[in-house]
Amino acid sequence: MNPKFITLTIAAALGAVTLSSHASGYRFGSQSVSAQSTAEANGAEAVDASTVYANPAGLTYLDGTQIVGGVTAVVPHSTFSDTGSRRFTGTSSGGLTTQDSYTPGMVAAPSLYVSKKINNQWAAGFGLFVPYGTKLDYDNNWSGRYALTNVKLESINLNPSIGFKLNEQHSFGFGVSAQFMKANLGQGVDVPGSIAALTGTPAAATLLRTIVAAGGNPAVLAGVKDGHGSMDGEDWGYGWNLGYLFQLDQNTRLGLSYRSSISHKLKGSAVWDFNVTNDPVVNKIIAVNSAKNNSAVLLDIHTPETFSISGFRQIDPKWAVMGDATWTRTSRLTNLNIQFPGTVQGDEVILQNWKNTWRFSAGASYKPDEKLTLRGGLAYDQSPVAGTTLRHPALPDADRVQLSFGTNWKLNDNSSVDLAYSYLHFQDVDGSYKNSCSPLISGCTGNGELTKGTWQTRLHMISIAYNYRF
Repeated sequence: MNPKFITLTIAAALGAVTLSSHASGYRFGSQSVSAQSTAEANGAEAVDASTVYANPAGLTYLDGTQIVGGVTAVVPHSTFSDTGSRRFTGTSSGGLTTQDSYTPGMVAAPSLYVSKKINNQWAAGFGLFVPYGTKLDYDNNWSGRYALTNVKLESINLNPSIGFKLNEQHSFGFGVSAQFMKANLGQGVDVPGSIAALTGTPAAATLLRTIVAAGGNPAVLAGVKDGHGSMDGEDWGYGWNLGYLFQLDQNTRLGLSYRSSISHKLKGSAVWDFNVTNDPVVNKIIAVNSAKNNSAVLLDIHTPETFSISGFRQIDPKWAVMGDATWTRTSRLTNLNIQFPGTVQGDEVILQNWKNTWRFSAGASYKPDEKLTLRGGLAYDQSPVAGTTLRHPALPDADRVQLSFGTNWKLNDNSSVDLAYSYLHFQDVDGSYKNSCSPLISGCTGNGELTKGTWQTRLHMISIAYNYRF
């Protein structure tokens, strides 16, 4: 099985999701510190240059030139408890049945935004942010190793934008996105299961004769270990986004925003390691019989589009309330076919069949004086995973609730600092993902494993941003 592309495709899909206002998956709201402090309910607020991300029409509400630079520290904690993972032979996969340190202690996600008011009608902006990412490092001998041992996904999005103010009521925004992603992934190869399944068959006798004829020692097969696959890949993809803001009255705004699907052609390489015994002759023969060759890998994918509705209301000089609802068309992602060009190795089919999702958030801000603004928000975010049989260890995702707090402290007339903290509580979920192939089936790639267990995830985000305007 090629888990690299499991995560590449998952992350690519969620990448477009995260480029929109809100979504579940590998998106944790690290794109804007001011937005994070309200659980990203402020799509219609246009409080600073990070409106490039939420709604580019908000550029028309910003004066002068503004720069926002921020960083978010994501601190996850996840555990896995096995409840019956199996090899393709139906026997236990063995290995460690619990995992509690496969997430990193902390990862950092930077962001940078610039806005420029050109005249009373036109404004321009630019955003650089991390739309999504992950780093999971399971033990090489955990019970789900045939699905995944490790994954690291990194991404960056460049988003130049323009805003146009038709009149005092109607503002429009448009942006284009250049999106880069890079992934590294690893998985076990079930050599012990394959040897056990062949025992007593004509194929096993042929294998033994081949080993003896080549000068190898067939006795080492009794202690054969797992093989391993390591993969990497990267790609640039391009998309666009629209925004609209309607000024209902002096204190009330309504917003709409849309981000397009992004098409990616993921290209990379796969390296298979069959150093599974202490006899190099046997290892070479096993590698040849595995039908897994070091090769290129390729996957075409179209990420899902998103649509958001948001509102903002300034109740009085001190209080404001806001809200957002975002729909994501993740049902676009059905089965995924991973290709290995230039080999006789069959495609790997990843069963996904995601469902469309909604994210709802509500927030408020309170300004006790001219220097300080306090902010808070609450959000509920659906997972695109449709059920336990489609929950893969590369994305053990679940519905989540986000509680956020933050503040903006004005240093002087030109600069301020944003601070934000969020706690994300994920629903405890079960997974029972079965790969439809096996090492002994020709014409497809996969270990045929069943990865079955329970995931528990909690996550903290701590962010800081510096704002300067001139």
